[in-house]
Amino acid sequence: MYNELSLDRLCASLAYAMGIEPPAYAAPPAAVLTDYVDEKFGGEKVDRIFMYNPDAIAQWVYEKYPSLSSLEMSKYAELSVPFCTVMPSVTPVCFGTMYTGAQPEVHGIRKYEKPVIRLDSIFDALVRAGKKAAIVAFEGGTMSRIFNERNIDYFTFKSYHEITAKAIELVLSDEYDFIAVHCSNYDSKMHKFGPESIEALSELRHNVLTFASISALIRERWKDHNTLVGFAMDHGCHAIDSDAGSHGLDMEEDLNILHLYKAYPAEQ
Repeated sequence: MYNELSLDRLCASLAYAMGIEPPAYAAPPAAVLTDYVDEKFGGEKVDRIFMYNPDAIAQWVYEKYPSLSSLEMSKYAELSVPFCTVMPSVTPVCFGTMYTGAQPEVHGIRKYEKPVIRLDSIFDALVRAGKKAAIVAFEGGTMSRIFNERNIDYFTFKSYHEITAKAIELVLSDEYDFIAVHCSNYDSKMHKFGPESIEALSELRHNVLTFASISALIRERWKDHNTLVGFAMDHGCHAIDSDAGSHGLDMEEDLNILHLYKAYPAEQ
């Protein structure tokens, strides 16, 4: 069974959380997220959002191996939101929808390619609202290319460890209102060795530990801010022959994803 909530509902939800106008073509916000924000922040808006985007971690994988994440996520993830991503379920298409709030036929990426999206995006909305945003991603990767040419800061690297280090540095600097960190380490191992391989699951574990560590740092260093933190993947995956993995098909394994969020109200 496919999850009912479309990924195109996320973008306007993030804009709602920050109290800014959503991108022009974004689908309406999701009540499950806006209600959570209203409850946790007492009707106030957030002034910080940190989005950790691990690539290709399917809902079925995450739920099948709870021992890899249950301890950390019990502390650093409070709200679970099951989304159905878009077709074709490949990285540029899905991130295009995640951060424009529009379906692929509207934002323009319909296959695995990485042109700059010209459609209004969350990053454009942030700039219009006077917010400072940053993308941290792999050099030449999807998030370093499709949302290029905005008045935001881009930090690109060749390794997952460099990405993690820069994300930590940006949290410590406390200069950015919105940070999106894209990590494709699980995706790379999944394609080569399979979704349930030791190699891929080790990367899932790395992603969980990194998210937990950064969340703990945010809780400590951003005490003066209302902050929303998200563990938000783009699409899922499935096993194929030769002990490898893939995605891009119209199937539950590829389309069902589980985002996790936690609110950190400012300390008075």
